[in-house]
Amino acid sequence: MPADAAEEIRGTAHGTAPVPLSVLDLVTVGAGRTATDALRTGVDIVRLAEARGFHRYWVAEHHSMPGVASSSPAVILAHLAAHTDRIRLGSGGVMLPNHAPLVIAEQFGTLEAMAPGRVDLGLGRAPGTDGATAAALRRTDRLNEGADDFPQQLAELIRFLDDDFPDGHPYARIHAVPGPVQATSSGGVQSAHRPPVWLLGSSGFSARLAGTLGLPFAFAHHFSAQNTIPALDLYRESFRPSAVLDAPYALIGVSALATDDEKEARRQVLAAALNMVRLRTGRPGLVPTPEEAEAYDFSPMEQDFIQSWNANVIHGTADEVRSGLDDLQKRTGADELMLTANAHGGDVRLRSYELIADAYGLPTPA
Repeated sequence: MPADAAEEIRGTAHGTAPVPLSVLDLVTVGAGRTATDALRTGVDIVRLAEARGFHRYWVAEHHSMPGVASSSPAVILAHLAAHTDRIRLGSGGVMLPNHAPLVIAEQFGTLEAMAPGRVDLGLGRAPGTDGATAAALRRTDRLNEGADDFPQQLAELIRFLDDDFPDGHPYARIHAVPGPVQATSSGGVQSAHRPPVWLLGSSGFSARLAGTLGLPFAFAHHFSAQNTIPALDLYRESFRPSAVLDAPYALIGVSALATDDEKEARRQVLAAALNMVRLRTGRPGLVPTPEEAEAYDFSPMEQDFIQSWNANVIHGTADEVRSGLDDLQKRTGADELMLTANAHGGDVRLRSYELIADAYGLPTPA
């Protein structure tokens, strides 16, 4: 990694935001909408995010979920790179056990060539789906094996990214292209730079590993809020300075939805929560409309889930969301907040990021 690797990782806070703000896009598909609609919304959001000073824009790998069209992060990121100039683009994340490390190194080497110096490679060890789908992806029923081998897979991936397998290694003569080998080949002028690696997690495993390796860490507060502070504490306690970072750097993913009035926020959040109820009970589908959610007959158990889930979704007017984000940052000490807006319609999601940018006085386009 170059000497300025930490500068790529550490963002700059704008306006009155306490830390840099970023975007996590699940490319959600609402009832009555298409994946094409969702991907077009992604372009609108990333353009807004770039214009308003958000630091990075990540997409997450999910599979076999009708309401989430982000099964191929590298493909989506290539599309977004063609529509942006400055904002960092990355995976939040690619699920490493689902793929051969060489394939990921090639994909993200290609992205780095498309958008030099602004690509992040976030990695997770969960499948991003249910067990049967994971088995179909990996062509094996031994799913635990992939998660248990995560540190070894990570080490192999980093070797491919850096093109530095030692002499005598079976892969010493194999190169991820595009990549550093093109800079060292005769007549090579390709930059040897490669994307910084982030570890993602919702428990302590990746927190400890990221700290031990001196890598930046992203925690999924948006679906594992009870583990946020313990995981961040573990990351900071485990941290060892590296060539990448001399001090810990942790961002947290946060569900946040701002609307022009509080009632609309509650309607949208209820629809997103109903989508989660269906997902958690093996009935994944498109994100329902607020009208469908309001008419739905929730069981007592489902009502308990909705109450628990929405307690960790910061929603309301722009001022209410800003206050909630400020409080969360103070409680966790997060170095960056990555916001994900879950709602039925793309226009609602786009408006949410605009309202939050206004609430913090983020830069406005010339």
